[in-house]
Amino acid sequence: MSYVRNSRWTALGVLSATGLMTILDGSIVTVAMPAIQEDLGFSGAELSWMVNAYLIPFGGLLLLAGRLGDLIGRRTMFLTGNMIFAGASLLAGAATGPGLLIAARFLQGVGSALASAVVLGILVTLFTDPRERGKAIAIFSFTGAAGASIGQVLGGVLTDALSWPWIFFINVPIGVITVVLALLALPADRGIGLAAGADVLGAVLVTTGLMLGIYTVVKVEEYGWFAAHTLGLGAVSLALLAAFVARQATAKAPLMPLRILRSRNVVGANLAQMLALSGMFAFQVLVALYMQRVLGYGALDTGLAMLPAAVGIGSISLFVSARLSARFGPRAVLMAGLALLIGAMLLLIQVTVNAGYVTHLLPAMLLISGGGLVLPALATLGMSGARESDAGLASGLFNTTQQVGMAIGVAVLSTMAASRTGELLASGAGQAAALTGGYRLAFGISAGLLLAAFAVALAVLRQPAVDGPTQEKAAARETSATS
Repeated sequence: MSYVRNSRWTALGVLSATGLMTILDGSIVTVAMPAIQEDLGFSGAELSWMVNAYLIPFGGLLLLAGRLGDLIGRRTMFLTGNMIFAGASLLAGAATGPGLLIAARFLQGVGSALASAVVLGILVTLFTDPRERGKAIAIFSFTGAAGASIGQVLGGVLTDALSWPWIFFINVPIGVITVVLALLALPADRGIGLAAGADVLGAVLVTTGLMLGIYTVVKVEEYGWFAAHTLGLGAVSLALLAAFVARQATAKAPLMPLRILRSRNVVGANLAQMLALSGMFAFQVLVALYMQRVLGYGALDTGLAMLPAAVGIGSISLFVSARLSARFGPRAVLMAGLALLIGAMLLLIQVTVNAGYVTHLLPAMLLISGGGLVLPALATLGMSGARESDAGLASGLFNTTQQVGMAIGVAVLSTMAASRTGELLASGAGQAAALTGGYRLAFGISAGLLLAAFAVALAVLRQPAVDGPTQEKAAARETSATS
């Protein structure tokens, strides 16, 4: 039993390392973009694809990768994704022109999707005791919060101290070590077989629909919400996804059995996550822009100013969330965390052009720590209603709604803030006042999105059962493995 326990916690370290690497890669590039543009001769339009070329395959392939993990084995999918990611990182660091680097970023997105899609599916089958599972999810969520917090700082350090290729090269040894440890620590699983879900047409429909949808959303800032480009591609994306759902209802071996959507917790947690992460974008990006563009903070000052929030989120997710979930249930913990986030946004709505840090911003930073309750609780609820054979699919679905939520947050809040700023400038307001007005509108919309997530949690989510089919089967396997 001790060997099994130790290997499970080693496996958690491997899974968390991959989660950290994935989150880091999403943010570490942004700081190095000016250096990359100067060195490789990127145009302004090409530079945006440094981010988009990663996000589109990452978000578009998560659902497919999660189901394939159930079919061919989640361990196999995890290892394949990490190897592709490490190889693509080496290619990105060695790139000599924009085309090669964008292609490498696309491959990085593919590798991240394959590995990330099955992480939660592996985790919930390894940790069957509710208290241990809560602790494991909290640790995994902490690594995600840590990655989001240190990505931009690490990108600046590596770019300044060495050169921009090292923001990619650093992934290679991490990826190799992760693969080796995964081979040793992750249990082998054969999957339920391709015959149980080899729906090629469904795979094409969902992957194309998701990729096209994410592309449409990330280009909203360039084209606008009501442009022909946005409306046309958005309609095609929705039609493809609708065709996918119709296909799953009639296919003999569906890629995504629609039974997974019968679980209130699976549906509710994914919907709440989309709304919550869309709203949390206001803090992750717009607060930093407000401090720099309105209050005149430098990059280092901004990082230090946001440190209380990062420390709070990480500490609560690691040390507090699992204990509270075990005592009060993840639904209650989720609602408490959302209430704290709503309070933070209500404070940020009141910022001015000369706001003081201690009096105006620090209280909001402390309330943002509620994110350390929200993310682990959502993961627990999102996986609680899935069968063991659907764990990879549920994990892929959860990660997909996470990426879609963040993309929607970027599109909605940034464009609304920019639009409001433009209106105020046109009416004669000064630059700082106009920017502040735009950010305040975005913070208000964010509060509304978080309030909607709270309403979903209240109306849809239910306290998950302590023991379910997945837990019972996994526990039986663990017992037989130690006998």
